[in-house]
Amino acid sequence: MHQVFTELTSGKFIFFYVLIISTIIIHYRGKMRYKFFRQLTDHSTFMAPINVPMYALSGVENKPYIKTDSFPQLTLLKDHWQTIRDEAILLEREELIKGSDKYNDVGFNSFFRRGWKRFYLKWYDDFHPSAKKYCPQTIELIKQVPEIKAAMFAVLPAGSELLQHRDPYAGSLRYHLGLITPNSEACNIVVDGQPYYWKDGEDVLFDETYIHYAENKTDMDRLILFCDVERPVKTWFGRGWNKFFGWFIMAAAASPNMGDDKTGNINKVFRYIYSIRLVGKKLKAYNRNLYYAVKYALMVLILWLIFR
Repeated sequence: MHQVFTELTSGKFIFFYVLIISTIIIHYRGKMRYKFFRQLTDHSTFMAPINVPMYALSGVENKPYIKTDSFPQLTLLKDHWQTIRDEAILLEREELIKGSDKYNDVGFNSFFRRGWKRFYLKWYDDFHPSAKKYCPQTIELIKQVPEIKAAMFAVLPAGSELLQHRDPYAGSLRYHLGLITPNSEACNIVVDGQPYYWKDGEDVLFDETYIHYAENKTDMDRLILFCDVERPVKTWFGRGWNKFFGWFIMAAAASPNMGDDKTGNINKVFRYIYSIRLVGKKLKAYNRNLYYAVKYALMVLILWLIFR
């Protein structure tokens, strides 16, 4: 009996308990929820032990939408939205706002096949050389808002959609500034069941770790400035936790616009990892039941290897 108790209170089981409890918190955090098996394999499950402290120590309310008044420094971007828009228009004319075709953008890889396009300006303290060249005025504005950890121009094409998803890391909040939009309710984002539609010169701030999706049912592309703003957190532990994982996870996911831009270590290996994913897709197309049987068998095997 004592041996069983010792085993059940060992480090690996404590981690397992933390994972289960934090996943339950993530799952029931919002009104929109994944089904059991989707949640089981979603990245939000594996990131749950990292994200829960961010929610517990958050310096802003844990709600789908956060008032931009909480970040008055973002007013600078809104006040100069036309300057930012003009540089984005030049990029579009040069066809530099585009998707990746080299499997070097793990964070947004699934978006590209739906037509979504981006041009990175900044990624976790590093400004892309290509952005400095083509968007000098926008870069200077962003430099004046150090809370912005990442920034890009993002296009959601006419008639396209992004399916339900959560972003992986709760250390930031998502900021959108409308540049060229349909100004229509038919082009919108829905965060935890609450819709918002983009408007030229208007901004919105939301928690991207709630389940959300976007759609553009108009005949006009939507162009926005898309930023990750550092979540304010309480205590030295919370701030240190956020900075460490921001550096350790997010900074390693840098993706280039052009050849001189940095590619993070995660993206350097992503194309090799994705080759396994391609095998899975082929298996799924051949036989869905077999695909899921193999998938969950591998998960059980991994858990058995960890806890045997």
